[in-house]
Amino acid sequence: MKLLIFGSTGSIGRPLVEQALEQEHLVTAFARNPAKLDIQHTNLKVVQGDVLNSASVEQAVQDQDVVLCVLGSGRKGTIRSEGTRHIIQAMEKAGVRRLICQTTLGAGESWENLNFFWKYIMFGAFLREAFLDHERQENEVKQSHLEWTIVRPGAFIDGDRTGNYRHGFPSTDKTTKLKISRADVADFLLKQLTDDSYLYRTPGISY
Repeated sequence: MKLLIFGSTGSIGRPLVEQALEQEHLVTAFARNPAKLDIQHTNLKVVQGDVLNSASVEQAVQDQDVVLCVLGSGRKGTIRSEGTRHIIQAMEKAGVRRLICQTTLGAGESWENLNFFWKYIMFGAFLREAFLDHERQENEVKQSHLEWTIVRPGAFIDGDRTGNYRHGFPSTDKTTKLKISRADVADFLLKQLTDDSYLYRTPGISY
């Protein structure tokens, strides 16, 4: 498939690009600073652009099969929600239908999956702005006319791709470890390319 990845130089974006290339997809990596993505591959095209610039987003979206959004912006700002809005507008304009978007476990009804530390220390204070932007980002996706899936991972950790993780658990589940390797997040995102089980759904993913 022809895949466009926003957030390609980030901690999820890089393993996502690598695994997509392993699966022989044609990958367009959208990056504000392409030099950060030091991957060479015949199936990889790196385009420079700013997700907050709608014109550059529109140009990148042309002729793609699937768009994967793994935007990051640190602790502050509205890059995720504003950038996702530009992505959605560009996709609807170009007639590209499939969007796979990564947010965070804790968004929406999955708030109940979290423990005290994540509810009141991390998302309640330290990462409050980033969390609220993820909430806004999800609203943008859900209000779109696209064929979307929102993936909500637990906290990112280093580690190999295991393929052995839990997903789609109910909001009442308190037994997950609330963490998952970046490589396994990328693995699950790419599985959505060929599986429609989570179309218009918001699966959590965690060990």
